[in-house]
Amino acid sequence: MPNSWDVESWRQKTALQQPEYPDAKALAGVEQTLSSMPPLVFAGEARQLRADLAEVAKGNAFLLQGGDCAESFAEFSANNIRDTFKVLLQMAVVMTYAGKCPVVKVGRMAGQFAKPRSSGSETVNGIELPSYRGDIINGIEFNEGARVPDPERLVKVYNQSAATMNLLRAFSQGGFADLHQVHRWNLDFISASPAGERYQAIADKIDDALQFMEACGLGAGTSQFRETSFYTSHEALLLPYEQALTRQDSLTGKWYDCSAHMLWIGDRTRQLDGAHVEFLRGVHNPIGVKAGPTMDPEDLLRLCDTLNPNNEEGRLNVIVRMGADKVADGMPNLIRAIEREGKKVVWSSDPMHGNTVKASTGYKTRKVDDVLREVQQFFEVHKAEGTYPGGVHFEMTGQNVTECVGGAFQVTEADLADRYHTHCDPRLNADQSLELAFMIAETLKKARA
Repeated sequence: MPNSWDVESWRQKTALQQPEYPDAKALAGVEQTLSSMPPLVFAGEARQLRADLAEVAKGNAFLLQGGDCAESFAEFSANNIRDTFKVLLQMAVVMTYAGKCPVVKVGRMAGQFAKPRSSGSETVNGIELPSYRGDIINGIEFNEGARVPDPERLVKVYNQSAATMNLLRAFSQGGFADLHQVHRWNLDFISASPAGERYQAIADKIDDALQFMEACGLGAGTSQFRETSFYTSHEALLLPYEQALTRQDSLTGKWYDCSAHMLWIGDRTRQLDGAHVEFLRGVHNPIGVKAGPTMDPEDLLRLCDTLNPNNEEGRLNVIVRMGADKVADGMPNLIRAIEREGKKVVWSSDPMHGNTVKASTGYKTRKVDDVLREVQQFFEVHKAEGTYPGGVHFEMTGQNVTECVGGAFQVTEADLADRYHTHCDPRLNADQSLELAFMIAETLKKARA
């Protein structure tokens, strides 16, 4: 790591997608407050995730990353956290059962509050106001007062994230994730769906296997069956918040961003000389980089050199988001460059962000078929290149929303208005997520074979 890095060095670089706070002293005061608060995650947990992702990079495991497009204050509840956690457990079980390999579970939770925007302002009925940038920055209500960046929101995000982390730890370690409860993870509104019925069939087989192991005295009641590892992640977009939660590990002396186990850099903020790359090159969490259609292979190599100078497995996750039918054009050259230079990365597919369209009813939406097609192309390209497709990255929720069209229940454009609750981009609902998990599981099974 270059000696010139410190937690403040990003401030000497150009920081895109940052709000303009009207009161710099108020922001500085909030940063000082957060810097004295307990960390949300611990350095040892981030190191364990790096070790788990190193197994993904070697082809011995698979990464499942998913959760809200943008967390909000309005939708914060224990039930919503529980239901999203349930669906991720279900998806992981399906993939583990089919792929016969461990699934590393990472939630877009407990910190995914800031969103990059294509424009700094938006106009409604002839009135122009600053864009909504996520609840950590300003309010979604379309009025002048709500759209003013408020630094006190950072404290509210910290408190909500701490409560979310507390609940996630309880769920993952306190018995909720026990494989003996696998039948109970089904949500009421998907239990009768085709995906729900297929899931119940797998749950029956898992029950049989656990009963057999217990009858043989093989210890199906051990912690490996009663607990699970679950990590958090978000886009490290609002740099004052990330810096305020960065701590120096007392055991190793290394710096960790303790706002989440994994952080990623978006497609809009991955400039080699930019502030986001500068900040994240110095923390030792696992780091993701979004790679869209404009990603140049040489730029990707330079990002690898900057963010992972020691070329360590488990450090860097390249999250490909090309759009349906564009993967075959954009991804092979990225893979070939990485292979040519011997770079060690995890490859994962984000089939959401390249497939956002506007419905005839005016809502932003995504088609489930497009999402699936991009994932299938991701697997096909890796098969052709002889490399390992390491994971998937979804925007999804455990709620029964109608935001993406398609799926077995056939959400139509006319249905979008029924339960369209997202604060930013459309999310897969629980049934659509589980349906995709089965499709991915079959592809994963073939890939690993």
